[in-house]
Amino acid sequence: MSGILLTPYSGTILGPIARILGYLMNWIFILLDKIGLPNIGLAIIIFTIVIYALLTPLTVKQQKFSKLSAKMNPEIQAIQAKYKDKRDTESSMAMQQETKAVYAKYGVSPSGSCVQLLIQMPILFALYRVIYSIPAYVTQVGDTFRVLAEKIVSQDQGSFILNASADDLKSVASAVSQYSKNLELEGNLTNGIIDVLNKVSTADMLVLSDHYGLADLQYNAQNILSTFNSAGNMISKGLIDTYNYFLGINIANSPQYLFTEGWTGHRFGLCFGAILIPLLAALTQWLNVKLMPQAGDNNNNSNAASGDTGAAMQQSMKTMNMMMPLMSAFFCFTLPSGMGIYWIAGAVIRTIQQIFINKHIDKMDIDEIIKKNEAKAKKKIEKAGVTAQKMQQYAAMNTRSLSDRANIGSNASTDTSSDSSSAGSGFKPAPGSLAAKANMVKEYNERNNK
Repeated sequence: MSGILLTPYSGTILGPIARILGYLMNWIFILLDKIGLPNIGLAIIIFTIVIYALLTPLTVKQQKFSKLSAKMNPEIQAIQAKYKDKRDTESSMAMQQETKAVYAKYGVSPSGSCVQLLIQMPILFALYRVIYSIPAYVTQVGDTFRVLAEKIVSQDQGSFILNASADDLKSVASAVSQYSKNLELEGNLTNGIIDVLNKVSTADMLVLSDHYGLADLQYNAQNILSTFNSAGNMISKGLIDTYNYFLGINIANSPQYLFTEGWTGHRFGLCFGAILIPLLAALTQWLNVKLMPQAGDNNNNSNAASGDTGAAMQQSMKTMNMMMPLMSAFFCFTLPSGMGIYWIAGAVIRTIQQIFINKHIDKMDIDEIIKKNEAKAKKKIEKAGVTAQKMQQYAAMNTRSLSDRANIGSNASTDTSSDSSSAGSGFKPAPGSLAAKANMVKEYNERNNK
C-alpha cells in the first residue's frame, strides 16, 4: 500500500484497527474493479455491510443483556430501596451480596453492556477514519491522486494550492488549513497535496485542472480528471470521477455544496439529491432508534418507585434518541456525501439487523435462561469449595435487616426448626464474621432467659 498521508491513521488505538479495516476496504475495491464497477460509493456500502455482519454476535449479546436487564432491574431496585437509608458497613456488604446474587441469577455482569461497547466503538470509529481517508487505504485511488500530486509539485511545489484564497478556491483553502501541518513536514509535500486534493470540490478541481493542465494527464489509458467543453459540460469521465460518482453525485462534495451549486445553476434535481442525503440519514437513524429495545419502557413502574434518578435517566435517554437523528442530518449535510452514504448504509443495515435480533430475542424463554444461569452459578460456587447450604445460610444472614439481627435471640424459640437445622448441619461460622456475632447474641439471650 502506498505511503500516502491521508493517513493511514496513526492513533495508538484506532490506527492499527483502521489499517486492518483499510486492507478489507482495499480488497473490496479491487474485487469491484475486476468486475468493472470500481466505485467508492458502492465499496463503502459493501464495506459497511461486511463490518456490521462481523459485529452481529456482539450486537446480539448486547441486546440479550438489555432484555435480561429489563427483567432484572425491578429486583435490583428493590434491593437498593431496602438499603436506601442504611450507610453502615454491614448493610453495604449485605446489599452487595444480594445484588451479586441477582446478577448471578440472570447470568449477566454489571459491566456486561460496557464490554460490548468497548469492543464495538473503536471498530466503528476506525471505520469512519477509513471512509474519511479513502486514498490512504485504497491503493488504486491513492495512486491516482499521487499522479496528480506529483505533477503539481513538479510544476510549482504546490504554491498555487498553498496560497489559494478562500474567496477564489474555498474548498482548497479549507483543505490546506486542515492539513497545514502535513504540508509543512519536510519531504512530505506530495502526501500533503494528496490530502488537499481528496477534499477539493468539483468546481475547484476544475480550476486546478486548468491551471496545472491535469485534464490531459494520462494514467492507466484514461484521463485522471474529466474533460469538459467550454460550456462546462462533461465530455469524458476520468478515473477520479469514475471512482467518486455514485448515483449521479460526486461523493467528495458535501450536500451543502451540491445544494448551493444546484440552486445557483437552476439544477433543482441536484438540490433534491443534496437534501435527500441528510434526510435519509435522519430517517434511518430514527427508525434504528425506535427498533432498539428500551428497558425503561418495559419498567416504568419500577423506575417510578426508585425515585427521581431513574426518571431523569429515562428522560435523558429519550432526549438523546431525539437528538441523534437531527445530529445525523446536520453532519451529513456539511460533510462529504461519502460520509452520508456510510451513515445511511450503516443505519439501514442496523435496522434490518435489529428486526431479526428482536425476533430472535422475543422467541427466547427468559425463565429457562434464568434457570440455566442459576444452575451454572450453583456449580461455580460448589467448584470453589463452598456448599450451596452454607451459601444460603450466609446469604440469609447477610440480607436480614439490622433490626432482625438484633432480635435473633428473642425469636429463637419461635424458629427452632431453623436453629436445629443449622446446628445439625455442622455449620461453624468463621470467627469475627456476621454469623459468629449473631450466634453470640443468641447465646447471650438464651443464658438470660434461663
